[in-house]
Amino acid sequence: MFSRHNQMMGVLYALADGVLAAASFGLAHSLRLSLVNLRPLYPVAYYFWIFPFVVALWLATGWATGLYRDVEEQDLRRAFGGTLKVTVIATVVLFAFIFAFKVEFISRLLLVFYALIDFLLMAFFRLAANRWGGRISASVAGFSQFLLVGNTPQALEIARIIEANEHRGMRLAGFAVVASIGHRQPAVDQSGLRHRYSVFTLDQLPELLRRHVIDEVIFAVNRDELDALENTFLLCEQEGVKTRLSLNFFPHIISRMSFERLREMPLLTFSTTPENQYLMLIKRVADFLLAATLVIVLSPLLITLAALIRLTSKGPVFYRQTRCGLGGRKFTLYKFRSMRSDADLLKEELQALNEVDGPVFKIRNDPRCTPIGRLMRRMSWDELPQLFNILKGDMSFVGPRPPLPEEVERYERWQRRRLRMQPGLTCLWALEGRSQLNFKRWMELDLEYIDHWSPMLDCKILLKTIPVVLLGRGAF
Repeated sequence: MFSRHNQMMGVLYALADGVLAAASFGLAHSLRLSLVNLRPLYPVAYYFWIFPFVVALWLATGWATGLYRDVEEQDLRRAFGGTLKVTVIATVVLFAFIFAFKVEFISRLLLVFYALIDFLLMAFFRLAANRWGGRISASVAGFSQFLLVGNTPQALEIARIIEANEHRGMRLAGFAVVASIGHRQPAVDQSGLRHRYSVFTLDQLPELLRRHVIDEVIFAVNRDELDALENTFLLCEQEGVKTRLSLNFFPHIISRMSFERLREMPLLTFSTTPENQYLMLIKRVADFLLAATLVIVLSPLLITLAALIRLTSKGPVFYRQTRCGLGGRKFTLYKFRSMRSDADLLKEELQALNEVDGPVFKIRNDPRCTPIGRLMRRMSWDELPQLFNILKGDMSFVGPRPPLPEEVERYERWQRRRLRMQPGLTCLWALEGRSQLNFKRWMELDLEYIDHWSPMLDCKILLKTIPVVLLGRGAF
């Protein structure tokens, strides 16, 4: 597992343990309070100070013992052993503190109850994480398709690590090798791997990146092969594909600060998309919470629009369309149907009326629109079902709009980099003119968003989008 991803999982486990510690203290207090035959407890106000102290003590002990340093959901023995070690050490420190400072009003039995309950809850959490932790881990890091460049022992070792982390969403798409003179068919010794993978040459890489979902390219080559990779690096940069370079041929690398690590294997990472995984996780959580809230708040409007569509025109309420998401992954986008049910069949006939350049089709007064559909498109209400796409994780509130597969086929190479960010409902183009922009400027704004992304930028775009949508400016 990559070190940054492992750190994020450690933070998530620590947060979970903090919640469990808080819940355990409350349960222990209730249990001790129910034992009426024993000496009565002091009022709960006396315990306010010790409650955060106990939680902080348990978490600090976990960090000190390395419980959150290297998270492995599958290693149950280590997980339970680490949990027991934290419980024993923290309990001894807690009782030592109580006796040293003569805090007589604290019930010793309550603390014993707390230690036992917290150990059981932490153990149960890790038991559940062993079953579902892979999905959680995959949702934190995102599903990643890797292409390995190189025919070295390091490349095979990386392949084995990727296979060992398949439950976390890591997949190996294949190998690419530097072609040797006189060898037409590339080959890689794949002994010891669980699966057999396709092997490509570097000159096949442009078509491979265009036709398949490749999220990251890892270079694990010999030192003398680096000179042949210059064009390949530039190709990956133009496509927006994250690249990593194994540095095993440098024997004296010590610092972990400048490089990513796959376990103990140092990798030099190049990325043209936002790299702060903590902020990206916050973005995903905020998207989910905001989308869930809006679905509940806007449910009367959603129901009303669905009823109007059903009553005013024939056909389904929702329009489903295949779009390209992160890395070119295809997903089903949901919209309220704003056109006739046979609108797609009439697209070819209306192609000459297209009012925008590039591989996009838009008409200002589209004759296929229904009366209610025209109003919905003016107010962008037809986009509201995409809240469910956001809940599913296919989209975000802010990001490049998800294109059609046939549009992506016509992209220039530099334009494909926009696929490396989660698509969204709105972005910088919505503030500059929405449908009135030419295609080249649209692409430039999407790349500008990717290059300067921050949570604050998302907030600014969302706040500025609201009046644009309400006034219907720039919409076809």
